[in-house]
Formats: sequence, C-alpha cells, structure tokens
Amino acid sequence: MGSTVGANSRGRWSWGSVLIGAASATAATAAIWARPRGPTFHLISIALSSFHLNLPLLDVELTLTVHVTNPNVVPIHYSPATVSISYAGSHLGTAQLHAGSQPAMSCRLIQLPARLNGIEMAHHVAAILADATRRQMELDASVDIAGAAHVLWWAHRFSVHVDSHVVVDPVFLDVIEQENRAETHVYLA
Repeated sequence: MGSTVGANSRGRWSWGSVLIGAASATAATAAIWARPRGPTFHLISIALSSFHLNLPLLDVELTLTVHVTNPNVVPIHYSPATVSISYAGSHLGTAQLHAGSQPAMSCRLIQLPARLNGIEMAHHVAAILADATRRQMELDASVDIAGAAHVLWWAHRFSVHVDSHVVVDPVFLDVIEQENRAETHVYLA
C-alpha cells in the first residue's frame, strides 16, 4: 500500500507546476529571441549641400543619406553622435547624427549633415586631385552611438561602434563600394 501512494504522488502534476514550467519556457524563448543585435548601416548617397569659399580655402558641406536597419524586436532610442571622417589617415571632417529613435524590426533613411574642413583638404590637394582624375576617393568614418532598448519594463543601455570604409566618385559623389563593421555592447547593469 505504501508503494501505491508513492507511485501516485510521483505521477501527479499540478497546475502551478505547469504554469511555472510554461512561464520559464516563455521567458527563455523571449530572452533568446529579444537578445539585442547590432544595427546595420549603409551609405546610400552623398549630396553637396553648400560650399563656402574662404580664400584661399573651400569648406564643403554635404548631406549623407544612410540606410539604417534595426533588426531588434524592440524599438531603440539613441543619443546624438559625431561621425569622424578621415582621408589618408587624417581627420577631414565630421557628420552629425541627431538624437532619435527607430521602431522595432524596421529600416529607415536618415540624413546626416557633414562638413569637410578646407584646411585639411588643402593639405591633401595633390592626392584629392589625383583621386578626382581616377574618379575614386577612399574615405574612412567612425562613430560611437549610445542608446537604450526597452524590453518589457527594462531599459537596456547599449553602445555601437561603427567603422566604415567607403570608396566614392569625388566628381559625381557616387558611392562606389563600402565596407561597414559594427560592434554592439549591451550593458546589463
């Protein structure tokens, strides 16, 4: 008789156990599914906004159109950031990323106002003219973006470091090719 009672107690289940098991499985699935992934960035176009002739130099203002994809299942909010633009290892100018947000699992085009420094361009005038002749100019850009992603009632802070290598036609400002690398860090504390 004692063994019958023991067998029945081992074979029993309760709704509480089922609910705890289901909640644990759902939480594990949500944690795997909602783990933050880094956004992707692609420079779509470059447009000349204006140029200022400050004799003997020329300051150039551009608008960079960037395609950004948020692959996460939650919206993200980010702080303003400054994109550093380099040519031949020298700092050539900056572009401004304004603070904003992006919906979950979405793509968006953003406009970044950029300014190239005429003094730095003058230091590389021979190389820039050679690049214009062959219609290929190699530029590098980097930016650190900080923000937060809200998952349920938690706000997860993150930072993304993006390095880009872009080849452009300096005459028509066409993007010829590009390579972008993004490294995302999520801060759990």
